[in-house]
Amino acid sequence: MNWDLLVAMLINGVLVGGIYALVAVGLTLIFGVMKIINFAHGTFMMLGMYITYWLFALFNADPYLSLLVCGPFLFVFGVFLQKVLIAPILDAPEQSQILLTVGISIIIENLALFLWSPDFRTVKTSLSGVVFPVGGAIMVSAPQLLAFMVALAATGILYLFLKKTDTGKAMRACSEEREGALLMGINPHRIYLLAFGIGSACVGVAGALVLPFFYVSPFVGYTFVLTAFIVVVLGGMGNFVGALLGGLTIGIAESLAILIIRPSMRQLIPFGIFILVLFFKPEGLFSRRKKWVT
Repeated sequence: MNWDLLVAMLINGVLVGGIYALVAVGLTLIFGVMKIINFAHGTFMMLGMYITYWLFALFNADPYLSLLVCGPFLFVFGVFLQKVLIAPILDAPEQSQILLTVGISIIIENLALFLWSPDFRTVKTSLSGVVFPVGGAIMVSAPQLLAFMVALAATGILYLFLKKTDTGKAMRACSEEREGALLMGINPHRIYLLAFGIGSACVGVAGALVLPFFYVSPFVGYTFVLTAFIVVVLGGMGNFVGALLGGLTIGIAESLAILIIRPSMRQLIPFGIFILVLFFKPEGLFSRRKKWVT
């Protein structure tokens, strides 16, 4: 066995898993607080990637600075959608919520297809092609390493926000007991706006981070949202820490799958893990209690 190759694939899996974790954290935040599954989550990431691309193409803006635009823009966009479209159906049957978010995704994707064509696009920065040696022949891509570090930092900041701040505690209170939060003077509707906005901002930041080493097209969101759902289920629906650990697990599983089977079938193992988890531990591998932030 080529041990250098194995270690390199493990490192690559961890780096990619950090991005998966950030995407899944936004998804699990929305579900944990609002109890709604956002099927448009991957489409929001696509928007973040396109914003990054056009800032680079038109103004030569560095993608890693573009996240300062993508995050706030997707936050405002998420708040707008939550207030105008999602809030009215929060108490509706689950199928109505699912159909609404799927419809939002389809509309945004087709609008992107109309405006920007189905062509694949990417950006090249000063870090593109730069690698760092990690002992022997093992090399680590600089864009992937930077994306992992920023994603991990963003996830950590969000975790501290939820655990330490009064607003974060209010969000956790709404997620666990809405009526009790109302009795304590917390306005759930404002908390829902904030939760949906933050969850959307997370995926916008993830979109800016991946563009230097990934392509963008109107339908790229499917690639990430399917993996994000696997990560959320693996970590436990609504479990923040589980989403982080699940993202790293799926990233490593995909990388190891490349060594075992053809690269084009690398998602076979993650989906296999997903099915096994649903069969034997549907509450999630890393879910130990009902609290969504553990």
